[in-house]
Amino acid sequence: MRVLLIEDDERVAGPLTEGLRRFGFTVDHARTGAEGLAAPEAAMVLLDLGLPDMDGIDVCRALRSRSAVPIIMITARDDEVDRVLGLELGADDYVSKPFGVRELVARIRAVTRRARPALADPPGGSAQGADGPDRPGTPGVQRIGPLTIDCRTRQVRLHRSSIALAPKEFDLLACLAEDPGAVCSRRQILDTVWEPNFFGPTKTLDVHIAALRRKLGDASWIENIRGIGFRLVPPAEIR
Repeated sequence: MRVLLIEDDERVAGPLTEGLRRFGFTVDHARTGAEGLAAPEAAMVLLDLGLPDMDGIDVCRALRSRSAVPIIMITARDDEVDRVLGLELGADDYVSKPFGVRELVARIRAVTRRARPALADPPGGSAQGADGPDRPGTPGVQRIGPLTIDCRTRQVRLHRSSIALAPKEFDLLACLAEDPGAVCSRRQILDTVWEPNFFGPTKTLDVHIAALRRKLGDASWIENIRGIGFRLVPPAEIR
């Protein structure tokens, strides 16, 4: 896996690059936000928030505006607001300095699993086929009433119209869709969509639930089970 490390501190970047290479990663190192934004796209971005030329939050925003590449923030900041803002902008996880290479590798692997990268088209033609990418029986494609979730391509369609979701919004929808109608606890959702033992404000989850409801066009798609969590059901089932 090719990793882009955006980190200005050589005392961090040097050992981290060496350690990641020992685990089999190919590491491209950018020392400023501008270098990072100009670098070729990688499979994973490790982004320091304290950069010399621009705030890492702005780099995160710029990256997310043009790409769904997984982003793990690296921060020495104690302010919870920065971490939450980064997650709201589309970062997938964060690690706080100091940290060990093994911890970072575990987080990279966890984020990669959650990202569910798209599968390549089969030889000799498009994976969509004559009936489109959401045809019944396609591996990785799930239908819940008029809602279609394609975990291979991270695309969502409602009544065959595409819905643009931010990375965390897609992960949240995919989490709820794993067992339609079943209640997912808030803790379960935070551990799955954000990180195990996430200790940030739970308002982060509520913000994403509200955004997802707006994009689905009907708040009743996601039912709030007071004091427990949420469940995903077609609106007709909860009227």
